[in-house]
Amino acid sequence: MEPEQEMFKQRLEKLKEIKKLKINPYPYKFENLDNAKHLLEHFKNLKQEEKTSHNVSIAGRIMTLRVMGKASFAHIQDQTGKIQIYLREDDLKKEYNNFTKLIDIGDIIGIKGTIFRTKMGEITVHVKNYKLLTKSLRPLPEKWHGIKDIELRYRQRYLDLITNEDVREAFVKRSKIINTIHLFLAEQGFLEVTTPILQPIYGGAAAKPFTTFHNELKSTLYLRISPELYLKRLIIGGYEKVYEIGKSFRNESIDTMHNTEFTMLELYQSYADYNDMMDLTENLLKKIAQNVIGKLKFEYQGKEIDFSKKFPRIKMTDAIKQYAKIDVEKDGLKKYIKKYKLNLQKSAPKGVIINELFEALVENKLIQPTFIIDYPLEISPLTKIHRKDKNYAERFELFINGAEIANAYSELNDPIEQKQRFEAQRQQIKTCDLEAHPMDEDFVKALEYGMPPTGGLGIGIDRLAIILTNSPSIRDIILFPTLRPKKD
Repeated sequence: MEPEQEMFKQRLEKLKEIKKLKINPYPYKFENLDNAKHLLEHFKNLKQEEKTSHNVSIAGRIMTLRVMGKASFAHIQDQTGKIQIYLREDDLKKEYNNFTKLIDIGDIIGIKGTIFRTKMGEITVHVKNYKLLTKSLRPLPEKWHGIKDIELRYRQRYLDLITNEDVREAFVKRSKIINTIHLFLAEQGFLEVTTPILQPIYGGAAAKPFTTFHNELKSTLYLRISPELYLKRLIIGGYEKVYEIGKSFRNESIDTMHNTEFTMLELYQSYADYNDMMDLTENLLKKIAQNVIGKLKFEYQGKEIDFSKKFPRIKMTDAIKQYAKIDVEKDGLKKYIKKYKLNLQKSAPKGVIINELFEALVENKLIQPTFIIDYPLEISPLTKIHRKDKNYAERFELFINGAEIANAYSELNDPIEQKQRFEAQRQQIKTCDLEAHPMDEDFVKALEYGMPPTGGLGIGIDRLAIILTNSPSIRDIILFPTLRPKKD
């Protein structure tokens, strides 16, 4: 029998014994008034062996256990951290015997007692009484941090959270990122809304959707790839500042920067353009960094990232000239398709080649936060033509550590041009292997009623969280990432 199976069997026997003693191993409630972090902070000035009469009530999972005859020490862990507890036979009588024989690492208990500092200097709860709240039947992995199969951590995230404080803290920071966004946008006068996840026509990006079928309606539906076109309908309807934080889905590749379901912030502001969106994005990211990690200069995977300076704004063509030494306005670009093994046909439009060159030769060099502005019109079907150059669009993307974090436009609001763009892109797609943006007749119809000048912005919450939690992969900041089916 495997060691884990043997321990499981032993714990089942303990569970039977607990029930024989008329103890409910899974009670309904415990009055949990304190937490580990607060107690450790509140009593940090206690001297060695100093005792208090302060009564505490705290619950948590047993993470360590040392039985030493008539006294025992353990550490319990709650959401805020760990704290040591001390039990004596003289205080607990027969309940102490039950504790040493029937309680295991991994069990969840509630305790009441008083605070003191041990001779070794550790803040500790002197237990006056305890209550078993949950009997754990499976043992915690003893060498969790040494597991080489990283995917196992993602498949059993509950164990990852129990045994890895850094992982728990990363998801606390992720939550703070989202909370800060809500507060910041509320202060700016934005209205939070929700839009459909199941859509009859997907749109707002060039991506493969997930497809499903509605039995009652007898129609095909798609998981949204973006909420963009619905949010713009709300701008048309008269709301001037709207945003949504929610899941989008793309039936595409999975890697360290991509998950098939991901969390996006999308916002739209009437009477604004992409310059306003750059200002908003920079101010928002600085606010988030200050709130979440307490500073504007921080480390990411051995590199210092600096949010304290004004984020530079560089035209895509200038970035290619600066980093790849290619002047896209003067050089013939077809030769670069073969030279750099771009995944394009020779008939690809100039703007598509420019974008591919940028992605292949420039992106990974953009370590500090940088706005890349003025994208080729061919790859920006929902964006206004640049007011100074008809070959480009008023669009930017923000890059940090070589990854796209945000994407924004001066939004196209000319319904005739929008319809032509949809049609043109559909034809262009056939020549350069891009995903087509489908025609959305209702959206064009909505534009015909009139949409004010509008700035739009999308920020990848997951990618931003990667940077601000110093995580190497998107899977490290999604609680339950999409994984390949497990083989038996």
